[in-house]
Amino acid sequence: MSSEWGRFFKISIFGESHGAGIGVTIQGAPAGIPIDQEALFQFMSRRAPGKDKTSTPRKESDLPETLSGIFQGHTTGTPISALIRNQDTRSKDYGELAHTARPGHADYTGFLRYGGFQDFRGGGHFSGRLTAPLCYAGGIAKQILASRNIWVGAHVAQIAGIPDLPFDPVGLDQETLLKPGKSGFPVLAPAAEDKMREAIENARISQDSVGGIVECAALGFPGGVGSPMFDGIENRAASILFGIPAVKGVEFGAGFQAAYLKGSQNNDPFTVVNDKILSKTNHAGGILGGISTGMPVLARVAFKPTPSISQPQETVDFMEKKEKELIIKGRHDPCVVVRAVPVVEGAFAVALLDCLLEAEGYNHF
Repeated sequence: MSSEWGRFFKISIFGESHGAGIGVTIQGAPAGIPIDQEALFQFMSRRAPGKDKTSTPRKESDLPETLSGIFQGHTTGTPISALIRNQDTRSKDYGELAHTARPGHADYTGFLRYGGFQDFRGGGHFSGRLTAPLCYAGGIAKQILASRNIWVGAHVAQIAGIPDLPFDPVGLDQETLLKPGKSGFPVLAPAAEDKMREAIENARISQDSVGGIVECAALGFPGGVGSPMFDGIENRAASILFGIPAVKGVEFGAGFQAAYLKGSQNNDPFTVVNDKILSKTNHAGGILGGISTGMPVLARVAFKPTPSISQPQETVDFMEKKEKELIIKGRHDPCVVVRAVPVVEGAFAVALLDCLLEAEGYNHF
């Protein structure tokens, strides 16, 4: 099923943007792992809307109700299920869209796929709202990884062409990795925040939007995890990262920049430090042949500009097959990148945990 992901840490996401609620069921979480609910809520609050002018004014607390799988502060080993109730919906803003294709959205393709029976309000199951339960699953995965001294963090690498400082692919430390997540605007360089906020505000005022890039990394991930060819860490991580709405590109390590290098520049020379085999550089992003090397695992995720803009756009009524002009109503992010940072963190954590549990031979089912 398209809304399920994973083999050993398996998640299933349900709900629609303007339905009664959204949620997730998680199977495969090992028993006995302590779960800090307050830390989980704080992590999810980073994704929640309505904080300032860089996001949609829609007000949703995103507080999950954990229905099962966690008892007396620990995982039970049985399925974890969580529900997030929708509160601030304005479905009347979407009445016209039952048969009008918003450019850049899945309205028309959803109609083709489901024959007009899909919930079109707020994008339905295609909406970025569904990243809230993904964040819940990711928050659980992050805490399970942390119990194994594996840490996942991310920051805004770029918005509207304005760059932040990159993660050091070799010397990245835990404090630097996690620092952006403690800020309301997750960047490493304060000066970058001011410029990015200005670009987002300019887009909002002009009834437009901007995109950007999120960089994510994991520290402490052991070497030897993953498989070659079609089942590598990159393959599996990319598949869940592409499940995040608005994602249009994923790269690992040097990524597309490797195409501009020579082999002598791109290869990572091996060395021994304190009896541990490492590499002097990390263009591979901590992965070779689909298998982790023991170096920091690095990925970057590209987000398109929010397709919901208030400028007049050309489209069609796909029931009447007539061209028309569309002015989108409702409340939308002028840039999704800031709120997407914890989503990328969470999805990356889910992917790495799934691969790790497989390598450990854990079989919950």
